[in-house]
Amino acid sequence: MNAVDLHSGDDLRELYRELILDHARNPRHFGKIDHPTHTAEGINPLCGDKLRLSVRVDRHGNIADASFEGSGCAISVASASLLTDMIIGVPVAQALTCFDIVTQRLTAPDVDHERDIGIDLSKIKALDGVREFPSRVKCATLAWHALRSAMHGQTAPVSTE
Repeated sequence: MNAVDLHSGDDLRELYRELILDHARNPRHFGKIDHPTHTAEGINPLCGDKLRLSVRVDRHGNIADASFEGSGCAISVASASLLTDMIIGVPVAQALTCFDIVTQRLTAPDVDHERDIGIDLSKIKALDGVREFPSRVKCATLAWHALRSAMHGQTAPVSTE
């Protein structure tokens, strides 16, 4: 690797760090939505993250709105913010495919995750750094597990333990 490649990799990591911090400090879609059709609670006892994900699916099977409430570490809040940003306006099936890709990306880094599903997943690469810290993977995937739980109508809180 030459010096230019290393420098651009450092710049990219810094950009991703800034994206995580921005979503953690200014979470998108934080709060309640009117008339959710699906909800799920998620708990990460190790870190203390707690969230409630609310989703409204329209009659065509598209996610019309999504939000989250709760508290947690910067990674957990940023991931929930990125999730809600990504899934609004997409069909439920595509959102669940996002769940598969994101959770595999963070838990099985050797798998090829670069497939086109019609959704821009480039911002989710900002979470890649947590792979080096297994306990932080649980923070990053909590909202995604809540999404899957909500879409499947499961009522028990999701836990990352």
